[in-house]
Amino acid sequence: MRDIVVNTGPIIALAAATESLEWLSSLYGRIIIPYEVCKEIEAGGLGNPETLALRAIKDLVMMRDENADLPAALLRELDIGEASVIYTATRNGIDTVAVDEKAGRRIARIHGLKVTGSLGILIKAKQLKLIPNLGDCLTRMREHGIWISSDLVTQSLRQANEV
Repeated sequence: MRDIVVNTGPIIALAAATESLEWLSSLYGRIIIPYEVCKEIEAGGLGNPETLALRAIKDLVMMRDENADLPAALLRELDIGEASVIYTATRNGIDTVAVDEKAGRRIARIHGLKVTGSLGILIKAKQLKLIPNLGDCLTRMREHGIWISSDLVTQSLRQANEV
C-alpha cells in the first residue's frame, strides 16, 4: 500500500465526516502528518475531534522535524501546513499527498505528486466498503461548516454509486 502525507484540511473534513479515522489505515501504508500540520491541529486543543481521531490511526507517523527549513518558494505560494506536506512528501520519496485547497493541489502536482483530497479519500473508502454511506459523510461535513459545492457533492455521489 502507498504512503500518504496529509494536510490539516483533509484531517478536519474526514474527522467531521466519519467521527473516526481508524479506517484510514486500510487505505494507506503509513499516514504521515508533518510537524507543522500537527501544530495546526493541536491549536484546536488536545480534546478536539481531529486530535482524538488521529490518535486512533494505527499506522500514523507524526513527523516532528522542527529543524526542517521549508523552502521559501513553497512558503511564498502556500500556507505553512500545505508547504510542509509537499516538502515532507518530496523529501521522503512519498508520491501521494492529501490536500483540499486549490493552490496546494496545483503546487503539489507541479512537484510531481499525486494529489487526493478528503472527498477522494471518502470515495475510495466507500468503494472498499470502509464507510457505509458517502451521502451521510457529506452531510456531516457540511454540518461542521465544511463547504462543498453542490456540483462536487453530485459528482462525488455519482462516483460512489449513490445517485
